[in-house]
Amino acid sequence: MIGKQKAIGNIITSIAYSILLLLEVKMSTAEITEATQHLTFKLDEEVFAIDISKVREVLEYTTVTKVPKTPEFMKGVINLRGHVVPVVDLRLKFGMSEAEKTVNTCIIIVEVTVDQETAVLGALADSVQEVLELEADKIEPAPKIGTRLNTDFIKGMGKRDDQFIMILDINKVFSTDELAIVQDAESYTISEETGEDTEE
Repeated sequence: MIGKQKAIGNIITSIAYSILLLLEVKMSTAEITEATQHLTFKLDEEVFAIDISKVREVLEYTTVTKVPKTPEFMKGVINLRGHVVPVVDLRLKFGMSEAEKTVNTCIIIVEVTVDQETAVLGALADSVQEVLELEADKIEPAPKIGTRLNTDFIKGMGKRDDQFIMILDINKVFSTDELAIVQDAESYTISEETGEDTEE
């Protein structure tokens, strides 16, 4: 009986080890793939891309609760499964005009790191396009002229068919002070029952 239990134990250990190896291989493959994959989205007629490793999820547009005394690009906060997530309007941050919300308007939940401070926030986009794999040798440096955007946070320019794609360095879009404002917005709580805003 002891010998049989030992044999079963060895089989379970072997299976667990095999699963662990498969997970490690899968994770390694995912990391290699993510290094070249980007989520593309539109603002006005421009197409942008964010490294997929910075994207947590994409949400349909929902009601955003305004937070007082914040910059214009800071639209407010949403309740994401019990967590308060600040939402920013990338159009306004990039100096574009504000757009009417449509059925395609979405919120891209991203992770931003500035000076070793990390924050999760929602970025408003006119629409999400696709997950696109961009090879490093097909990405050109960002132009210094000919674009209305600050090129400091543009990693480079990709191309899909005849459409240029601006690849964002999401960590450079916001300054340290702006990120601090975004993080302060997380101190607000949203009452699901009353819809009222409160500050902790």
